[in-house]
Amino acid sequence: MEKVSMSHEDYLEAIVMLGGTAANPVRSVDIAAKMGVSKASVSKALTLLKEKGLVVQPHYGDVTLTEEGYAYGQSIFQRHGLITRFLNKGMGIDLEEAEREACIIEHAISDDAYEKWAEFIKSLDL
Repeated sequence: MEKVSMSHEDYLEAIVMLGGTAANPVRSVDIAAKMGVSKASVSKALTLLKEKGLVVQPHYGDVTLTEEGYAYGQSIFQRHGLITRFLNKGMGIDLEEAEREACIIEHAISDDAYEKWAEFIKSLDL
C-alpha cells in the first residue's frame, strides 16, 4: 500500500475513530470538528485521499472509506492505541501527553520497526 503524508494519515484515522467504514459514511463537518480544522481543510485532504483511492465522496456528500482506506486508517488507529498504552502504562507518562507523543511516533516509525516493537509491547501484557 502506498503511504500518504502524516496529515492524510491523521484524516484516515479520524474517519475510523468516527466510525467510518466501507459501509458507514461520515460527514465532512464531523471530520473537521474531530480534527479541529476547517471544512475547507477537510475538503482539500479528501481530494487527495479520493485520488489515492482511499475514500469515496459524491459531490458534497458523506465520506465513505474504501476497503483499502479503512485498512490503512484502522492500522494507524491501532498503532496509535498501542503506542499510547505503552507510553502511559509501560512508561508512566500522563495519558494526555502519551496521546500527543503517540501521534508523532505512529508516523515516524517504519512499518518493519513497528511490527517488531508491537510484538515486544504485546509480550509485556500492558
